[in-house]
Amino acid sequence: MKLSAAVDEYVRHKRSLGMRFNTEARTLKSFCRALGDVSMAGVRPDRVYSFLAGSGPVTVFWRNKHSVLRGFYRFAFARGYGATSPLPNIVPKPPHAFVPYIYSREEVRRLLEAASATPPSQARIDPDVLRMLLLMLYGAALRISEALTLTMADVDLEQAVLCIRESKFYRTRLVPLGSDLAETLRQFVVRRNRRYSCRPDAPLFPFRDGRALSRNAAEVAFRRVRDRAGVLRHDGARYQPRLHDLRHAAAVHRLIAWYRSGADVQRLLPQLATYLGHVHIAGTQRYLTLTPELLREASLRFERFAMEASHA
Repeated sequence: MKLSAAVDEYVRHKRSLGMRFNTEARTLKSFCRALGDVSMAGVRPDRVYSFLAGSGPVTVFWRNKHSVLRGFYRFAFARGYGATSPLPNIVPKPPHAFVPYIYSREEVRRLLEAASATPPSQARIDPDVLRMLLLMLYGAALRISEALTLTMADVDLEQAVLCIRESKFYRTRLVPLGSDLAETLRQFVVRRNRRYSCRPDAPLFPFRDGRALSRNAAEVAFRRVRDRAGVLRHDGARYQPRLHDLRHAAAVHRLIAWYRSGADVQRLLPQLATYLGHVHIAGTQRYLTLTPELLREASLRFERFAMEASHA
């Protein structure tokens, strides 16, 4: 049996169980492209290892790809499509956890200015669209996929609410917007509607030709904006600041603001988790240790608490 046919069958099987399986399907399609038109029996271990290793050191993506292939081969062996696994027997130790880049407010401002200054003739994306996308990722703390799948029907300008449909964990949620962001979005929509379709199913963030903006194009455009803005990391990390890090920065900045205002952060964490679309609060709690500034605010809060307790 051909590798590609077995992969197609596996993807159909997973989706028949109600799973989206999009990320895993992309990994498997990439695996098929890397190995070419081969049979299941013709898959060589050295080619598999090359696919897993990529062009750099072991990262979490190595382990993610290995996990996807392991699931595929379990499925294939259960159906008699092979007898021996080409996967490596030894899995490298997991790398250090990836630490996202937390933009300062000044860096966010520079990114927005650089997005606005993009020469229209040099971009597939209207600078106004790109700037609003960055604002939405930061101001509403959206995931990239959530922002790019927004349609005009998902935007309630009167109530200042976004409808995020079937996000990462297959849930739909409503995201209220702050007054400043809501007004900026209203003005953007007026300008947008002069140039692009206003149909309910039209993308909020389109290419110049009206098609929905793709993630890859948004990432490429952002890297150019980031470089023009001079926003770089110098801590030896493998990756430079990413588009998705705007969401992380939004969460951290909100926590810092709560600490400084004297709010009960632990009580508010579940609300932040709901706003971000996290299923488990642990995904939100990790933001508490991401920056020295946030740790300093938490330390000051604890010191004040300790002083009050000692004088009680």
